[in-house]
Amino acid sequence: MNQELKIELDSLQNDVDFYKTSIKEVSDEIIDEKISEFPIFIAHKSKIPFGEIILDHTELNTTWSISVSTLEEFMDKNIIENSKAGFFKANYKNPQEFICIFLITGISASFVFVPYKSENQKF
Repeated sequence: MNQELKIELDSLQNDVDFYKTSIKEVSDEIIDEKISEFPIFIAHKSKIPFGEIILDHTELNTTWSISVSTLEEFMDKNIIENSKAGFFKANYKNPQEFICIFLITGISASFVFVPYKSENQKF
């Protein structure tokens, strides 16, 4: 892993530890209201053209903003191709135990699953 990505992941871990309770509430609401079975939280530092921002890093004095989306929106925006939806669903971890994060950095974008209960868990 390159040093720049390691620094990004460490800073994201700190913010996610701070945000976990809020993220869990939103995830539960999405599932309970049958909006989607696959909530996706997007970690980003600049504006993005999808999702709905729920935690703004400028307001909270953190490094990462978090937006919320769903598998369905990712498919609508062709971030996940329809033909890959089955693979995504098969690899999606239990949303009661894990946060599905789509991490957007200056160098890449990827999915990371972070456990809710684990303190100081490194990616």
